[in-house]
Amino acid sequence: MSLLNHTATFSSCRKLPVRFNAVNASKHTQFRISCSNSHLSNKWKRPYTSVLIVPTGVGASIGGYAGDALPVARTLASVADCVISHPNVLNAAMLYWPMPNVLYVEGYALDRFAENLWALQPVHQNKVGLVLDAGIEEDLRIRHLQVVDAARASLGLPILEYIVTDTPLEVEKWADPKNGQATGRIKHPDSLLRAVQSLRDRSVNAVAVVARFPDDDVDDVDEYRQGKGIDLLAGVEAIISHLVVKNFRIPCAHAPALLPPPRTQSLCPKSAAEELGYTFLPCVLAGLANAPQYLTNKFNFQENGCIVANDVDSIILPADACGGDAVLAFASKKTKPVIICVQENETVLNDTPDKLGIDVIKVSNYWEAIGVVAAHKAGVDPNALRRDKIKNISSNSLVSSNGFVPSVSTTFS
Repeated sequence: MSLLNHTATFSSCRKLPVRFNAVNASKHTQFRISCSNSHLSNKWKRPYTSVLIVPTGVGASIGGYAGDALPVARTLASVADCVISHPNVLNAAMLYWPMPNVLYVEGYALDRFAENLWALQPVHQNKVGLVLDAGIEEDLRIRHLQVVDAARASLGLPILEYIVTDTPLEVEKWADPKNGQATGRIKHPDSLLRAVQSLRDRSVNAVAVVARFPDDDVDDVDEYRQGKGIDLLAGVEAIISHLVVKNFRIPCAHAPALLPPPRTQSLCPKSAAEELGYTFLPCVLAGLANAPQYLTNKFNFQENGCIVANDVDSIILPADACGGDAVLAFASKKTKPVIICVQENETVLNDTPDKLGIDVIKVSNYWEAIGVVAAHKAGVDPNALRRDKIKNISSNSLVSSNGFVPSVSTTFS
């Protein structure tokens, strides 16, 4: 028995080629199998698509640090046929994990996708360009370029060229005093946009940005290294990638340039990925190399075999982070996907489904969340897996089971 490569190719939103073949060879029967989670897929069912969201810079207990939500994505990807997630979930600084059925979608694009304004077109390969902030010191710039060459030579990533901005971007970051969420700004956004335009003019269709961030205060670094508080870099990182995606409608992700902090003997495992080198760029380059392109013309949605919002079957997110554009858009659809809220993943936000009037399934943790996805994909009511959660079926008929016709004012439980 031989085990073939674990691959999944998205040629369209409706066809994920997965095969289970038996080949008769001489006197022996050899089985060629795929180790995809969908090896017994029913050709009469469309692929099951799930969206995994952990908002950026909100101190999420899981996903608020250095790629610590990546195990959730890996597990979900073994159950769902297609997982759509964003860099905050999938980036882990010097670490990354290739998952053929996971789509790497920037947060602004994910919001527009949920609103059915944009569609996702899977690709085999993007032409990636790199923007380096003119404010990065020479030694740090060389370190980042060495990482790029390593990614090209050792991983074969299609990174075509780089450009340095004509003006230092001058990043500022802070925590919003109202809710504690990370935010900030870049003083010279036009310089960034000019650099991206120059790369676009040379046929680049995905962009990694490295901006020089102010080095953290010792207290902030120590708290983050202990797995506490918020990632103060994340808010401005989102602002930078949102700016590029909004203006150019191509995949973009950001990696901050920082001086390495002093070595520490006490380090939380979920913050440890950022201690491994001089840059957080490898995961960004790996994600952008085959991130889906964004289609904005609805007339092209079906012709290009794209994935649209109506293809989404379920969404998983923290229970107090339901106020984002993507979640509200999915919740307002006539045919809603299943929205699964994880209570264990706490953030600094207070956007609960009860406050927003959103119908969700509440679960304690990601174990339960992925169990709900498995049941939903199987066509099973998740309540059937719980003790005494299936009640007697109700009726809205005016004729009761004993033939008595109740008055209109009678209510049924």
